[in-house]
Amino acid sequence: MFQNRRTVFLFVCSLVFVQALYYIATLKIKRIEPTIVNPTSLLISTSIYNKSSDNRLSSVQKNQAHSSNDKSTQTNHTVDINSTAIAHNLTFTNSPLNITVNQTIATTISTTTIYNTTAHPITAPIPFLNASSFSSFNYFKSPPNIYNSLPVCNFSISNNDTSIYKVTINQTLNLYNVIEEDHGKGLYPGGHFIPEGCQTEQRLALIICYRNREQHLKLFLANIHPFLQKQKLDYTIFIVNQHGKDQFNRAALFNVGYIEAMKLYPFDCFIFHDVDLLPEDLRNVYKCGGRPRHMSVAVDKFNYKLLYSTLFGGVTAFNLTDFIGANGYPTVYWGWGGEDDDMYLRVVKKLKKSITRYPIEIARYKMIRTHDHTSGKANPNRHTILYSKYDYSLDGINTTHYSLHNIVFYKLFTLINVTLTEEPFEKIRARLNIKKKN
Repeated sequence: MFQNRRTVFLFVCSLVFVQALYYIATLKIKRIEPTIVNPTSLLISTSIYNKSSDNRLSSVQKNQAHSSNDKSTQTNHTVDINSTAIAHNLTFTNSPLNITVNQTIATTISTTTIYNTTAHPITAPIPFLNASSFSSFNYFKSPPNIYNSLPVCNFSISNNDTSIYKVTINQTLNLYNVIEEDHGKGLYPGGHFIPEGCQTEQRLALIICYRNREQHLKLFLANIHPFLQKQKLDYTIFIVNQHGKDQFNRAALFNVGYIEAMKLYPFDCFIFHDVDLLPEDLRNVYKCGGRPRHMSVAVDKFNYKLLYSTLFGGVTAFNLTDFIGANGYPTVYWGWGGEDDDMYLRVVKKLKKSITRYPIEIARYKMIRTHDHTSGKANPNRHTILYSKYDYSLDGINTTHYSLHNIVFYKLFTLINVTLTEEPFEKIRARLNIKKKN
């Protein structure tokens, strides 16, 4: 009798013990179960897009993003490139150019990875809303035996009736999908266009420095695509988007655009462009010549007059050899001013060349002066740097440092998202061996 009671007691204890183990195990599983995130939601680091050009977060989402920011980690790749060496070593074959993003990105760019550790994932604004994007791209042209048999693309500018070359500026502000419908039919992903039925003489990378000017960008894209397509050019538009709170560095962004563009396609012509300038004459052909060209000679804001003879800002064109020879743009001008005059001196002193310009009646531009853009602060040290006669090999492509977050291939353009870290002037002075004035 006693033995039977002990057996029952042990049996009951075993049941209780098993139930307790089950309860504890269930609790642990629930605690480590990952948060399920809706796959259709776009999770982007708020540190990257805190300067997004399409800021549409609600106040609740903003508070949520700020409160969660310190609970997330991210990995960014910092790019420190001696691009002069890279550019000289680039080789391209005559085989068809078919590049897949998944193959290229793995070796050439680093995307940002977000590890969310909270039950409320960071919600960040979706930049460039309504713009079509692609996970892969194909820089394609016909096989060499077919392509080389095609006639050379020809855009004549010799018609006596010059009125046919006048461009009517489209000032209607449309959504990206509307611009795509109007001008994107012949575009490959990434804002790449190749004319049909003829072979082009050059491969143009049109590089635009950018931050928080989306209305200007929409107007620019709506006007520049039909302009370039009428000229029968092989071109790609790159938007280099500076994130972060450091001062804007126009020239360094141009260098970034050049470095990243050369990883994707064998460009041999580079036009560096402000986003608020729209060409008004089709005879202003977007090609590169034997010398660097100042394109934006006559701007409506300045009554279509050249402000001074050495002006080299707004829109400039370089062939590959000249841009490498000049060591690209300077990276030491933070804020407004100085970089365009520095680039002029590089052409004259380092390349030992003079610049060219189209006639003033052709090189005409309209400047977009609406949509509340405010220029950055003038750089108080720009003249000290500019007139110091520093060695141009000490600064340029070879000293372009940036954090590359990602590259997005939209229908109308290729977006390059980067952060630049501002260099203090005293460090610049020491690096360039600029002597202090007594």
